[in-house]
Amino acid sequence: MQHRGWFETGFAFGILALALGTAAAEDELRVVIKDHQFSPSEVKVKANTKLKLIISNEDATAEEFESFSLNREKVVRAGQSITIFLPPLKPGSYDFFGDFHPDTAKGKVIAE
Repeated sequence: MQHRGWFETGFAFGILALALGTAAAEDELRVVIKDHQFSPSEVKVKANTKLKLIISNEDATAEEFESFSLNREKVVRAGQSITIFLPPLKPGSYDFFGDFHPDTAKGKVIAE
């Protein structure tokens, strides 16, 4: 039985970690809630790519990010941020809104 040196073993694990990291790559988008509105209100993403959506609330009151088409619902406290992870999206438009201010807090994710 032949044993490999630490360099060869470490190198192999490094290549594996690099390959796994690349496979798990995702896009990151930031959306701000201010004056009970999402900014930007429309974001475009690559279709079939994982998405990390970071939502920051600059208002003095809480807001609830809600999307039926994305199957997500999460409260964003005043002055705080949340992270929502989305799976690869098929091409299309996915609406979201602020449940506490649905008349003004509206937006959409467009996967192209």
